[in-house]
Amino acid sequence: MYVVAALYRFTRVENPAGLKPALLDACVAGGVTGTLILAEEGINGTIAGPEAGIGAVLDHIRGLPGFAALEVKFSTAAEAPFQRMKVRIKREIVTMGQPGVDPLAAVGRYVEPGDWNALISAPDVVTIDTRNDYEVAIGSFTGAVDPETRSFTEFPAWWRKNRDRFEGKRIAMFCTGGIRCEKSTSFLAGEGVEEVFHLKGGILKYLEEVPEEDSLWEGACFVFDRRVSVEHGLAEGPHRLCHGCRRPLLPEDLDRPEYERGVSCHHCIAEHDAADRARFRERQRQIDLRAARATEDGAG
Repeated sequence: MYVVAALYRFTRVENPAGLKPALLDACVAGGVTGTLILAEEGINGTIAGPEAGIGAVLDHIRGLPGFAALEVKFSTAAEAPFQRMKVRIKREIVTMGQPGVDPLAAVGRYVEPGDWNALISAPDVVTIDTRNDYEVAIGSFTGAVDPETRSFTEFPAWWRKNRDRFEGKRIAMFCTGGIRCEKSTSFLAGEGVEEVFHLKGGILKYLEEVPEEDSLWEGACFVFDRRVSVEHGLAEGPHRLCHGCRRPLLPEDLDRPEYERGVSCHHCIAEHDAADRARFRERQRQIDLRAARATEDGAG
């Protein structure tokens, strides 16, 4: 069993690249895999590994200046969710493309999972899902507005185009683990929205803490690792990933004629031409060859 830790922290970092070597060493030493993103605004990522290794990495991060209040959500996975460990340096730890947005200066009001149902059931509240369209497609909160965005960078333009629809309403926003809402609620505050709320800990914390019989969540929650989705109690969901388009698929989707492992599914069959699909087939062939060699080496 692998421990999975989804984490983030907004804080000022003077030299993100300077933190990378020791952080990567701590991950490798603990047998931890996944991806961590460092930027001048903080850290974000998901890692997995043995409990002791995850604990050592989190201790290392919390020991860095400004990271003591690291936000972490835990879950488990039966198989390794990641193949390798990556620590990346980027401009933003979650890309919104709005230089004026600063979650350290202003964010929405945090709402604990246990209080979320009452908030989003209020008649003067509009609930907005800040995730991408393929994430929303497999699950969301009852009655939530889907902006139908392909990436988080599209959210500001969507809001400015649609804000008049929500005049006089309180705004409740949510995302997978909370980090996108740090920026989206900060953005709305900068746009003059006075009453904007944020599900603390995101969908993951809600699914962990709120009993299924009391839940207003419908479907599964997309996660960015090999599990693909999780459900109530953070149990692994049924979804698989199309490696042609990175969209989630249900088991029955694998039987559709458009599906070819590593190449295409019914979502993306018309999005790629024959040359693309040939390239994807070669990529899958190389993946299968590497897997076969690894199995042979292990048997030897």
